[in-house]
Amino acid sequence: MTAPTARLRPSVGGLSRALDRAAGSQAIPGNAVTLLIDGPETYAAMHAQIAAATRRIHLENYIIHDDVVGERFAEALIAKARAGVRVRVLYDWVGSFSTSRRFWKKLRDAGAEVRAFGPPRLSDPLLIFARDHRKLLVVDGECGVTGGLCLGVEWTGDASKSRLPWRDTAVGIQGPAARALDGAFARAWVFSGGRAPDDGVEVAPDVTVAGETVVRVVATEPGRERAYRTIDLLLGMSAERIWITEAYLAAPQRMYQAIQDAARDGADVRMLVPGSSDLPTVRNLARVGYRPLLRAGVRIWEWNGPMLHAKSIVADGRWCRVGSSNLNVSSLLANWELDIFIDDEALGEEMEHQFRTDAAAAREVLLRPRKLPAIMGRKFPPKLALAAASGDAWGHVAGPWERIRVAAVIAGGLAYGARAALFGPIALVLLVLSIAFALAPGAMALVAAVVSGIGAVALGVRALSHRERG
Repeated sequence: MTAPTARLRPSVGGLSRALDRAAGSQAIPGNAVTLLIDGPETYAAMHAQIAAATRRIHLENYIIHDDVVGERFAEALIAKARAGVRVRVLYDWVGSFSTSRRFWKKLRDAGAEVRAFGPPRLSDPLLIFARDHRKLLVVDGECGVTGGLCLGVEWTGDASKSRLPWRDTAVGIQGPAARALDGAFARAWVFSGGRAPDDGVEVAPDVTVAGETVVRVVATEPGRERAYRTIDLLLGMSAERIWITEAYLAAPQRMYQAIQDAARDGADVRMLVPGSSDLPTVRNLARVGYRPLLRAGVRIWEWNGPMLHAKSIVADGRWCRVGSSNLNVSSLLANWELDIFIDDEALGEEMEHQFRTDAAAAREVLLRPRKLPAIMGRKFPPKLALAAASGDAWGHVAGPWERIRVAAVIAGGLAYGARAALFGPIALVLLVLSIAFALAPGAMALVAAVVSGIGAVALGVRALSHRERG
């Protein structure tokens, strides 16, 4: 008997289906979405949601400082916990390493559940490289805030010290998508050793429709590459404009190629990246990765103000992405991240307006030909130059955390720029290892055995954990 011919679904809605598959979640209609710019506005929205909570509060963040900002959030959460609201707080062990134990104890003593994500453990030493980089608040399973902001005074500024708020972006969401945010929190919470929240008891069975905006919640976990795949698809399907704001640009080569291909195909591709540095020579080396993008037609601006920490994309004036994922390998491949993808022309117009505002306070990076003769028929590559600033000068004094962040940005840029010369360092490392083995074969064999054993145990544990997670 001949097997029946397989029936394929029609291709209508193929783009939406492709996005669903890449994101690992379906589009959720019926939401109201608000664009939130910088710390004061975002924190005000978060405090308003916390104050209105009646059932439960889920707070997940990479960094929660015990400064005036963190203390204010702690006070709000403690008041709600004492009023009978279920409060759960998940912080990253590395990101919040400097936060005192007293801070967490105060929350626990008030009745809040508090857990640390990813403390070092011998059973899984590689876990230290997979951080919970998310920034999320969900209240009553009905509303939430997520984006790029941690909780600290860096995002509010300090007028007494001439420090302006870091530039960052978040979104406030009300409606059914908040339940998907809750699901992302629950998975990270359980992974960190917590008991799964009981939605049947703690929240209402249904979420009221709050608007007309369609939202995709993209919850990335190590090895799943959800944000990477969705951004890749977004870059490929955008026809007219792709405007990217990025804090730590050191993307995998495939993403750089997608950005260049979009620009060569005629799309208006613009990028806003951090630009401040006390070391101009190092900053110039970090810019090596700009040249392929600029040659392809991508326009790049370097932000002149306080730390640029936002991670957002707006494409064709309607496809919007805001989240915690940086365009670098650790965020796209290794970390727990959370991004929101929205199809909404009104929000897209608002994000494009914000990009223009930011670019007006930045300096465009240009390629300028060198007035040097060719050597053996090879011309020197053009030099990078900055256009004159069009905005007002910033009266800002960088704080210690900002200087650390700027150093991280520069390091990421250097890592990408060094790819062109990658084989030289690898050759040097192999040469040093060969000499060491020749001079001290016994000691090197012992070192190799120990390193191999640790690596085998770590990879075996990680393989089993991935099988359990599916």
